[in-house]
Amino acid sequence: MNFVEELTWRGMVHQMMPGTPEQLQKEQTTAYVGIDPTADSLHIGHLCSVMILRHFQRCGHKPLALVGGATGMIGDPSGKSQERNLLTPEILEHNKACIKAQLAKFLDFDSTLPNGAELVDNYEWMKDYGFLDFVREVGKHITVNYMMAKDSVKKRLNGEASDGLSFTEFSYQLLQGYDFLHLYRTKNCKLQMGGSDQWGNITTGTELIRRTLGPEAQAYALTCPLITKADGRKFGKTEQGNVWLDPRRTTPYRFYQFWLNVADDEAARYIKIFTSLSREEIDALIEEQQADPGHRALQKRLGEEVTCMVHSRAAYEQAVEASQILFGKATKDSLLHLDEETFLQVFEGVPQFTLDKDAVLGQKAVDVLAEKTQCFASKGEMRKLTQGGGVSLNKEKLQQFDRAIEASDLIGGKYLLVQRGKKNYFLISVQ
Repeated sequence: MNFVEELTWRGMVHQMMPGTPEQLQKEQTTAYVGIDPTADSLHIGHLCSVMILRHFQRCGHKPLALVGGATGMIGDPSGKSQERNLLTPEILEHNKACIKAQLAKFLDFDSTLPNGAELVDNYEWMKDYGFLDFVREVGKHITVNYMMAKDSVKKRLNGEASDGLSFTEFSYQLLQGYDFLHLYRTKNCKLQMGGSDQWGNITTGTELIRRTLGPEAQAYALTCPLITKADGRKFGKTEQGNVWLDPRRTTPYRFYQFWLNVADDEAARYIKIFTSLSREEIDALIEEQQADPGHRALQKRLGEEVTCMVHSRAAYEQAVEASQILFGKATKDSLLHLDEETFLQVFEGVPQFTLDKDAVLGQKAVDVLAEKTQCFASKGEMRKLTQGGGVSLNKEKLQQFDRAIEASDLIGGKYLLVQRGKKNYFLISVQ
């Protein structure tokens, strides 16, 4: 496949330097994307750049994923209004190891082919590089005027909310530029890619290569657009914060729900960016969506592809099963399959009550549900609905309105799920 053509129809090209398409057509090319290990997990805001590397490898080129153990100690001013807190070497090492494991789900690091992916860490070549040597050998090639002209620097210096820009962050673009120069020399890496906010840092690298090695040293840059929601808000943010790839931070259920709930026009964009589906498959899904928007074919397939890629097929199937509990024909077994965090997330929007065990165990269901909680307006209402088959306890029809509630009824030893009719749920936490 032609990499630039592939990214262009997917809407994943924001800017690129002249000559980039020609370089990629001429020969197998090595390119890198940098990720600062500021947390122990990637979030879906990183996914566009990671998918670019994935497409790059699929098109026959060699991807490098640079985990910035050195630059992560400083902090990139791009897109920031305040200087970030510096991390300790121990935290950075932990974060780096976690990110490496996540990247392996997108890139083939085990391939014996020439385009097998590699992980590199700029701490390896920066840890023994003395300050005076760096200033003499790198700093002399880039003027302060050139660095001051970068948008990321100007915004921080002129921003009303800014406290200014420390020398530490000001030096970031020189360090990132040196990464490119080092990889050009040692890995024959001729292309750096990243988000559009990285354009200034990336072009500093191409300029440093040219000024250090001469005009015959050709290096290139390509950026993808920063992904936003239809209303312009930052992509990947929810009321709970970032949507993370680590299931300990964001459960597969909530991860799947994020994709399932995007708007139709967003789904049509995102399925091109965040999956490897072909143009024909995506066009067919868009047509299906237009013919029957209520079926949400785009969102369902998008959620399936990304959840399987990030987590697993089993995690996706469990997320679908959990999603159907509120609206589908789930059983008590479906509830028992859920871990506690996912169980609570599925029912976080329903009315909830907390009772002591003594007020529940051995007590009549009608007393617990109509007097000690407000699941039903009265005992008479509950009796009538139960007799008509309209009351369920833990997804099983309640046969007798006055039967005693036993310890075996508690999901996970502490929850009762009450359903009144088809759509009204209540969750009782028993302590």
